[in-house]
Amino acid sequence: MVFELNLGTDSVTHAHPQTPSCVESETSIRGVLAQLQSEQRGCCLICREGLLVGIFTERDAIRLMASGTKVNLDQPIETAMTKTPVAITNAESVASAIATMSRRGFRQLPVVDDQGRPVGIVKAAGILHYLVEHFPHYVYNLPPAPHHTPQQREGA
Repeated sequence: MVFELNLGTDSVTHAHPQTPSCVESETSIRGVLAQLQSEQRGCCLICREGLLVGIFTERDAIRLMASGTKVNLDQPIETAMTKTPVAITNAESVASAIATMSRRGFRQLPVVDDQGRPVGIVKAAGILHYLVEHFPHYVYNLPPAPHHTPQQREGA
């Protein structure tokens, strides 16, 4: 099937990577939360001298707030980030990104260049758009609940 070949050969650049939201590791947790809110993002990449050293996601924020301990939001984000996050390069295939995200339970995956500088974020939504592009006829023609039969006629 042609699609399977594309999945293994198309690079992650075909999966609609988003421009990353990056901050330095000294930025406060409060500052990162404000940036996530203002940019309406689900994660922020943490850098030191331009290199990826961590990631802070919505899940990290929830864990932090639900920990039961009083959190000092003015401390550096490096105290709350996930250190040395899993990342991929632009040269890796969409299949590789899907496998990594599925195996590790990620919704977002940083994309870095050969030196480890962030160049993008592959999100589950971007992969979904990639899949829709390959199967538009099937995806766009499915009813909201494929096996659901309406009880009454729709329309006026």
